[in-house]
Amino acid sequence: MNIQNRIDPDKATRDRIARELAYSMPLKDFHPGAPKLFATDTLWPFFERLRAEEPVHYCTNAPIEPYWSITKYNDIMHVDTNHGIFSSDVKHGGIAIRDVPVGYDWPSFIAMDEPNHSRQRKTVTPMFTPEHLDELATLIRGRVCKVLDGLPRNETFDWVDRVSVELTTQMLATLFDFPWDERRKLTRWSDVSTALPKSGIVSSEDERRREMDECAAYFQKLWNERVNSDPRNDLISMMAHSDATRFMDPDTLMGNIILLIVGGNDTTRNTMTGSVLALNENPDQYQKLRDNPALIETMVPEVIRWQTPLAHMRRTALHDAQIGSKTIRKGDRVVMWYVSGNRDDEVIERPNEFIIDRKRPKIHLSFGFGIHRCVGMRLAELQLKIVWEEILKRFENIEVVGEPKRVYSSFVKGYEHLPVRIS
Repeated sequence: MNIQNRIDPDKATRDRIARELAYSMPLKDFHPGAPKLFATDTLWPFFERLRAEEPVHYCTNAPIEPYWSITKYNDIMHVDTNHGIFSSDVKHGGIAIRDVPVGYDWPSFIAMDEPNHSRQRKTVTPMFTPEHLDELATLIRGRVCKVLDGLPRNETFDWVDRVSVELTTQMLATLFDFPWDERRKLTRWSDVSTALPKSGIVSSEDERRREMDECAAYFQKLWNERVNSDPRNDLISMMAHSDATRFMDPDTLMGNIILLIVGGNDTTRNTMTGSVLALNENPDQYQKLRDNPALIETMVPEVIRWQTPLAHMRRTALHDAQIGSKTIRKGDRVVMWYVSGNRDDEVIERPNEFIIDRKRPKIHLSFGFGIHRCVGMRLAELQLKIVWEEILKRFENIEVVGEPKRVYSSFVKGYEHLPVRIS
């Protein structure tokens, strides 16, 4: 039975059919990484059943190579912290469920094992120190105020484009000291770099290649400028003047640039949109937030858990390994489904509920765990916090007036459009 061909456009019908399929289909036929499940938001019953019946699942029913799904919180932590057994190195296939296509296998510190990973990661960590985040907070708040004050009233507009994309793109331009008037190139390159062929983001592989070549040439030019000038406080300059990264080859430079663009774009952008949607779907929580804006502190990590903007990370087994009752063989691809671990009721109380005043809101897996934990996670939290502080000062209600269009991807769990209205 083909999951993707049975999805109905009506949400209630779609959810019902997905649940029926999830509990009638043999587990051996499951392909939980099917992008359509994420584009239609019908993934939940499939992962619910896997967690309950086969939390370590081997998929052979997919148009890609077979893969293991790790769906429980503690098993995911085990894989994420045993990097000597489970490799993220691009030479073994990379960090996504699908192997990196030939020609796009750029090394980056997230797709490296030790010791190269830590040496390169340390180069950019000064950008995310508490002291520097304090400096950025004032800049972020000014930009947030300007964007929010410019939003239309009493008419429908796209929250993704007007707010989420604009604010995250402005932040990326600052982090890279990128030409301001061309900052939307960064969003485009992020989308193109992670797009699947059926997503509609690019019309062909030739188009993707042309745009990625443009990205590489643009950043090579910026790199040449920064490496031959005095050190500055931007990510390109930090890498250009560090012994660990100064002599990167063009492919490694491109890999790290794409990593920083995608990491700086997708997490914040999609959680910023997801927060508006989550509060609309849970009006009692929205009212709770209006009544007590101090709850922003716990709402931010809760919405990051709820959204899980990167649904998974993949590793490749370097040795045979045992997880639960299953034996993972050397060379097998192992997919850690953060989106499933974040709904594991053995670790997170009432995980299917959106609760903005959770007692322990930060135990989610959305930023990964261990040495590959997201280097910019504090900046993402800071941006979301400031956005909601300023929203609550201005608007009684941001109303979602139509169904979101979600990204066709089982890697980036995000949104292309979200129609909203401010009365």
